Amino acid sequence: MPVWADRMEPAPKDIEKLDVLEHLDSKLPLDLVFLDSKGKQVTLGDYFKKDRPVILSLNYSNCPMLCSLQLTALVRGLKELEWSADQQYDFVSVSIDPKETYQRANLTKQKYFKEYDRAGTAGGWHFLCGQQASITKLAEAMGVQYNYIEERKEYAHPAVLLICTPDGRISRYLYGIGFPKQTLKLALVEASEGKIGSTIDRFLLFCFHYDADKGRYAPTARNIMKIGGFATVFILTVVLIPYWRGRKGRVQLETITGQTHEVTGGS
Repeated sequence: MPVWADRMEPAPKDIEKLDVLEHLDSKLPLDLVFLDSKGKQVTLGDYFKKDRPVILSLNYSNCPMLCSLQLTALVRGLKELEWSADQQYDFVSVSIDPKETYQRANLTKQKYFKEYDRAGTAGGWHFLCGQQASITKLAEAMGVQYNYIEERKEYAHPAVLLICTPDGRISRYLYGIGFPKQTLKLALVEASEGKIGSTIDRFLLFCFHYDADKGRYAPTARNIMKIGGFATVFILTVVLIPYWRGRKGRVQLETITGQTHEVTGGS
């Protein structure tokens, strides 16, 4: 890691002043109006259902590199999960380019859905476009800053995904262009508030906590120690108490036998 860090080049001037201001647990403006990939007017709230979390991202179809890298990495990570879009979660990408048409958004949706390659899940992939006012309000609520570079006709923006709760609150920020299976899975379990995932998944979430510096879930020593302490008490209870009871019973039996022997004179 130190060698890799020494080789890192400085961020381009176009994005070095851009930041993500995390608004964890804040409610998104679900009443914002957009167009879906079929040209139908929708609200952001149409994609938040009571039973599953939402992966939310700001992208745009004509992005020359970063959006493609980010979305491709996300699809590859999601393909490793046993859960499927439109069943356990939804993905929503909102274009930051107000000039993007719904036809262009539809082509982008088809590209990544084809790469996802899981039948019956098209209903879980949503690519939206809209007017500048809606885009600006959403970006501000998400805490994601971006700039338009006039001379290059491009947008400078950070690579970040938001994992949101079913009722539209921001649960987790995932950065970069790599999304490991465990990080995606635990983030979705956490955001779903127990609505998806098995008992084992929730147990793992108790043992792991999101490390913002490393961008992934890492073991939580305190909680693991709690589990270890509970396991120790449980083992002592299950193993030693029956042993003590059995020993006490044997002592009582020996005492009674000895008393009987004395009364009968050893006969």
